[in-house]
Amino acid sequence: MFKFAHALILVKMKKVTLILSLLIVGLSSYAQKFAYVDTEYILLHLQEYADAQVELNSFSAQWQEEIEEKYASIALLGESFQAEKALLTLDMQRRREEELKNKKSEARDSQKRRFGVGGDLFQKREELMKPVQDMMYEAILEVTSQNGYMVIFDKGSQSNMLYANPKHDVSDKVLKKMGKTPGETIEMPTKEDKGGNKAESKSGGAKAGGKKPSSSSRERSNTVQKGAKPKGK
Repeated sequence: MFKFAHALILVKMKKVTLILSLLIVGLSSYAQKFAYVDTEYILLHLQEYADAQVELNSFSAQWQEEIEEKYASIALLGESFQAEKALLTLDMQRRREEELKNKKSEARDSQKRRFGVGGDLFQKREELMKPVQDMMYEAILEVTSQNGYMVIFDKGSQSNMLYANPKHDVSDKVLKKMGKTPGETIEMPTKEDKGGNKAESKSGGAKAGGKKPSSSSRERSNTVQKGAKPKGK
């Protein structure tokens, strides 16, 4: 009886071990269906993105100048009115004040139309960035399809990922799919860059002065620091 019970326990233990083994293998296989990309890192390699930024900066500077001219004109009208106010009749004063009020309202409306939510700058950014985003998205879809991934996460600035294991980073695969060389980043334009000169490539060569990101620096970047200010896109 004791031997039978002992044998029964051994059989049950073997079953449990087998189930646990299958479960571990299944979870391991399932985990391999997930990966992530760093879209900010990818964008740093795209000349198309840098050129779009230069063009966007040009529109932004032009519209900002238009608005500043409006406010400068309003300031001059205000100074002129104050200097002449004592010589004006009450009716003329009211008309001048109404003129100033209308011009201020026009300037505010113009500022809102250009830079407000859904305004001209927002729409222009959408227009210029959509081809770049579509190109990147298509490459991500191809990598996803070819490697059988179920989900691809984005570790960009808007991500809530606190940590990501570098071995699951497929950003370089996406870059290669786009015909880009990982590490050969582009000199991104500043707000002062308004066109004329295209952004230059920074390769690993001494001439370009660029540096290919080391594996250790890429690994360190995979831990997202809370409170860090994200870079602009």
